[in-house]
Amino acid sequence: MACTYGLGSRYEDVAVHTDPGRRSQHLVLACVNALCEDTAARGRMPSWSCFRHNRTGRLLAWQAGFRLQREYVHYSTGRVCVKDASGLAQVRA
Repeated sequence: MACTYGLGSRYEDVAVHTDPGRRSQHLVLACVNALCEDTAARGRMPSWSCFRHNRTGRLLAWQAGFRLQREYVHYSTGRVCVKDASGLAQVRA
């Protein structure tokens, strides 16, 4: 599934989700490309935002033709869940 996550006057930020059982079928790239064509037809530019450590998301964006313009820092409050070197989630206060 691909849809617009954020809508601005000039841009639409793309969001994607793939059913884990269908990831090997590579359907999400076709969905992203169709959404980008639809976005352009509405006169807006598609954009892609993802975390620096989201390798899968960054690779998909690259395959869909997006190119890195800048990296950003994400701030949050409360408890934060991060992955350690082994890939296990650790909760930090």
